[in-house]
Amino acid sequence: MPPPRISHASLRGRALRKTETSPIDRIGCAGPVPSPRSPLMSSLPSPASGLVVLDAAAVRAGLVPHRLIPALRDAMIALSEGRVRQNLRSFIGLGEGRTFALMPAAFTDEGLFGAKLVSVFADGTGRKAHEGVVVLFDGQTGAPICIADAGEITAVRTAAASAVATDALARPDARSLSILGLGRQAAEHIAAIARVRPLESVRVWGRDPGRAEAFAARMGAFTGLAVSAVASPRAAAEDADILCTVTAAVDPILEGAWVAPGAHVNVVGSSGPSAAEIDTDLVARSRFIVDHAEHVRVHGGEFLRARATGRIGADHIAAEIGAVLAGTVAGRTRADDITVYKSLGHAVQDIAAAGLLHAASRVAD
Repeated sequence: MPPPRISHASLRGRALRKTETSPIDRIGCAGPVPSPRSPLMSSLPSPASGLVVLDAAAVRAGLVPHRLIPALRDAMIALSEGRVRQNLRSFIGLGEGRTFALMPAAFTDEGLFGAKLVSVFADGTGRKAHEGVVVLFDGQTGAPICIADAGEITAVRTAAASAVATDALARPDARSLSILGLGRQAAEHIAAIARVRPLESVRVWGRDPGRAEAFAARMGAFTGLAVSAVASPRAAAEDADILCTVTAAVDPILEGAWVAPGAHVNVVGSSGPSAAEIDTDLVARSRFIVDHAEHVRVHGGEFLRARATGRIGADHIAAEIGAVLAGTVAGRTRADDITVYKSLGHAVQDIAAAGLLHAASRVAD
């Protein structure tokens, strides 16, 4: 079925609404990864009159993995090859734990540009909520053609981007996953990583043991996977093939000494220069792959802390993930490499997702 669509000439009187659902409903846990060079990004239809406005439910229905994953592959390759114009994100502080951010990007080949406008508000318990919109413009007319719920796009595309990186960097025989964190991204990452590796076990850790147990039970029921809660980050890391940090931690929760040779780590939760989820030892020991080098050198808290200690230099970034996907730089070079993918999240991913949604809404017409 095509995704639900709402078309309006303006946003007046229309509130973007949130609804809760299992990430499994749209990401699933089986099936091959699509080919890395999808035609979707280059075959978007020309805009018609009217503005497409998509709420969270429509975004969730429209971002199906067999289209989203290859679109994100293409987007990250385009970013690394210089076929995207993207400025550093800008922030306006609104008080303790509250930030307004603007993230613009333009595809030079596809004729699409736009921006994500998002507020990030901490709720006082260590969790953060993203609220906002992604606005997509047509490159020929300059007209806005789609406005979509940014919170839902961010939730889905972040985990899908980690799945893309995991497929490129994790060992082919990786079977165990550990998740540090219990929020929305933890659930999304379990579902997304299960699409690129046949997981046999999943371990989860969170600061609240009761919540961790409940989360493990819920995700086990949703996925059919063997999901268990563990008492510490160290227990989560022990012999894990794939690890994902998806927390709001300010200081490291994962130490390099705990990570086994050959593991792959997605570092996702920290998105600013003052926070770090993994310690300097893990950064220094790893083959350090990033989503976008320019941004990580300015906003990558783990990288900046490691540089400040003198353990690494500016050249410690081995590659951008786009270069690895394009085959111009090796990702994993040895079976015992510890690979780290530092994910900050980028407007190019949001615009790629919004482009897919707009294309789907046009087909539905």
